[in-house]
Amino acid sequence: MFDIATISSHNLISFLNIFGDDLLRATISLFAVINPIGTIPLFASMTQKMQKVERDRVLKTTVITASALLMIFAVAGTQILSIFGITISSFMIAGGILLFVVSIELLTHGGWRFGGTVSDESGVVPLAFPLLAGPGAITTVILSFQMSGLMVTILSIAIVMGITYVVFFLTGKIYKILGRRGSLIITRIFAVLIAAIAVQYVVDGLKTI
Repeated sequence: MFDIATISSHNLISFLNIFGDDLLRATISLFAVINPIGTIPLFASMTQKMQKVERDRVLKTTVITASALLMIFAVAGTQILSIFGITISSFMIAGGILLFVVSIELLTHGGWRFGGTVSDESGVVPLAFPLLAGPGAITTVILSFQMSGLMVTILSIAIVMGITYVVFFLTGKIYKILGRRGSLIITRIFAVLIAAIAVQYVVDGLKTI
């Protein structure tokens, strides 16, 4: 009995170590791709004229929508794209073009003008998609699901989106310190970075076609 218990405990420890390594790897990869700290300027520029209640609603919509998209694509991403005859390459090109439009808006107008009359729309496009749940993040969770399984992938998404929520929640305080001029400067600098990321998505997509 002791030997069986010892073997079982060793197997459990080994499983937990492998599970922990996979989870850590998946979380770091997804965090690096989503880069919530780098997306602070865009979130701030899109919500700076909103009241706190409205901003919080957009934040919740953004995080919930992005999380749902990532979980759906993690489990059925390959099947969803194949149903419509879309390749990952085409998806990356489309996401890159949309991100490039966002960057142009930020450079020329200092914000996103196409949120419509309903503030929650901004939480879906472009914040949830393609900025957070963009082609890079979707590809990452699809690969994570194939390599590490459902549990690791869902936990990594939950951890990264939880961190993203906290980062975005603190955005208002950060930008109060920076002031209007500092916020505009950072927004436009970040717009150039978004444009570069968008072009890279398109280039990577074209390379793999």
